[in-house]
Amino acid sequence: MSTDNPKKSSRRKTLLLLFTGIVIGVIMVFGAKAGIDYTSTDKFCDEACHVHPHAKQKWIKSTHYTTKSGVATHCIQCHLPAEGLEFYTEKARLGFQDVYGKLFKDVSKIDWLSKRSLDHAKTFTYDSACIKCHSILFSAKLTKKGVDGHLHYQRAGDKLRCISCHLNVGHWTDQKAADMVEGSEALDVFDPAAFPPNPGGFKNYTEVLPGSDVKFEMVAIPGGEFMMGSPASEPLRRPDEGPQHKVKLSQFWMGKTEVRWKEWDVFYARRGTPGKEKEDANYSADAATGPTPPYGSPDQGWGKGSQPAITMMHHSAEVYCEWLSSLSGKKYRLPTEAEWEYACRAGTTTPYFFPGDPASFSAQSWWRQLMGAQLEPVSQFAKFRGDSGGRAHPPSVVKPNPWGLLNMTGNVAEFCLDYYDPQAYEQYPADGVAENPRGPESGKEHVIRGGSYRSDAADLRSAARDHTQTDAWLMTDPQSPKSIWWYSDCNHVGFRVVREFEEGKPDAAAAPKKQ
Repeated sequence: MSTDNPKKSSRRKTLLLLFTGIVIGVIMVFGAKAGIDYTSTDKFCDEACHVHPHAKQKWIKSTHYTTKSGVATHCIQCHLPAEGLEFYTEKARLGFQDVYGKLFKDVSKIDWLSKRSLDHAKTFTYDSACIKCHSILFSAKLTKKGVDGHLHYQRAGDKLRCISCHLNVGHWTDQKAADMVEGSEALDVFDPAAFPPNPGGFKNYTEVLPGSDVKFEMVAIPGGEFMMGSPASEPLRRPDEGPQHKVKLSQFWMGKTEVRWKEWDVFYARRGTPGKEKEDANYSADAATGPTPPYGSPDQGWGKGSQPAITMMHHSAEVYCEWLSSLSGKKYRLPTEAEWEYACRAGTTTPYFFPGDPASFSAQSWWRQLMGAQLEPVSQFAKFRGDSGGRAHPPSVVKPNPWGLLNMTGNVAEFCLDYYDPQAYEQYPADGVAENPRGPESGKEHVIRGGSYRSDAADLRSAARDHTQTDAWLMTDPQSPKSIWWYSDCNHVGFRVVREFEEGKPDAAAAPKKQ
C-alpha cells in the first residue's frame, strides 16, 4: 500500500512543470535573443537575407562606413528603429519582405534605382535610428547651410524626415550630378542668323539658341475646335475634369519635347551666372536677375543633356519664356491648359491619344497591384510608374503622338499658364464655344498636365488634371524666405514652350539687339 500523500505528489508535479516551463522560457528568451542578434549582423543581411546585389559594396564606400573616427555604421543602425516594440515589429515586417524577395522574386528584374527614391526609402529608414547616433544636431563644425537645414527640420516636426535631405549618405552612388552649366555660353553679341525665318510661314521649324549648338524643334499646331475635359462615362475620371465644354483655339507652335537641360543651361549661363546680367532696359527685373543657384542637385543625378529640365518652379519657367522671347523676337510662353489638352489629344476623342481602356492600364485596384496592369501600348508612348524605373528619361525613348509631339503623357508633368481651380470648367458656357480660354484670373497654384514617370496610367489620360503644391514642394527648403526659383521636393515636373501665332507679323528673325 502506497504511503505517498496525494497532495505532495500533485505539488511535485506542479513544481516540475513550473521548473520545466521556466527552463523552456529561458531557453526561448536566450534563443530568441541569439536569433535576433544573429539575424541583425551585417553578414546575415548581406548573405542570407537581402537580394540587393550591390548593397554591401556601396555601403562600404559610403560615409557611414568609411568614417573619420573609424566607427562603422551597421545595417540595422539605419534600417531598423532605435529601440522599443517598433524595433521588433519592423524587424518582422522587413524580414518577411526580404525572405519573400529572396525566395520568390527574380533579382535580375528588380529595378534597384527606383528603390533609392525617397518614397521607398521612407519605408525602411528611421529617424529614431539617425537621432540615436546624431544626437547633437548642431555640432561645432556644422556649416551655415547645415544649421539652417537642422533648424528647419526641428520646426517642421513630423513633416520632415532625416533622409529628406540626406537620402544618399548610407549607400554610395556613382551617379554624379552634372555641373549646373554645360556646353557653350551665350554670345555677348546678338547674332540674327541664329534665328532664321521659318520657311513658308506656318510650318514646323528648328530654333537655335544664340552662341551655342543647342537646337530645339517647334511643331505647328493647326487651329480648331475640340471638346475639353472628359465625359462622365470615362473610366477613372475625376470631378475636376468636367463638365465637358467646346473650345476653339487659334493656331500655335508647341515644343516637340519638354525643355531639356541643354536649353536651360544656356539660359542659366546667361541669366544665372553673377556678372552676366543683361543691361537691356526691356528686361524685367526677374528676367535680368535670373535663377539663383539651386538648393541641392537639380538633375537628381540622372544627368543633363537631353533629359527634361526639372525642379524649377513655375516662376522660373515663365522667366525662361520671357528670356527666349526677348532674344528671338517671337512670343514664347507656357501653354494654356486648353492648348495643352488640344495638342495632346491631336484630334482624338478617346481617353488617350492611343487605343486602350484606362481600367486595363491602371494599377489602382488591389487586383492589378497583385497581378500587374497591362503595359502595352502605354509603354510605347509614355514613361510612367509601370515602366519608368522611378526616374525621368530622354524624350527619344518613346513614340510621338499623332501630331509629332513627344512625352505629352508621362516622363515629367508639365506646367500650364492657367491657375488651377477644380471648378474652372463650370464657368464656360454649356452650349457655346470658349475661344482661346486662359482659365481663372487669379489663384495660388497652377495647372500641371500629362502625368509623370511616377504616375499611374489613370493620370496619363488626355483630360487628367493636376496642380502645383507649393508648400509641400518646398518642405525641405530651409531658406527664409524660400526660393522663388527652385523646388526642393519636386522632381517630376518640367515644362514645354508654345509660341503664339501673331497675325500680320511676318515670321522672320528679330531685329538685332544688344545683349
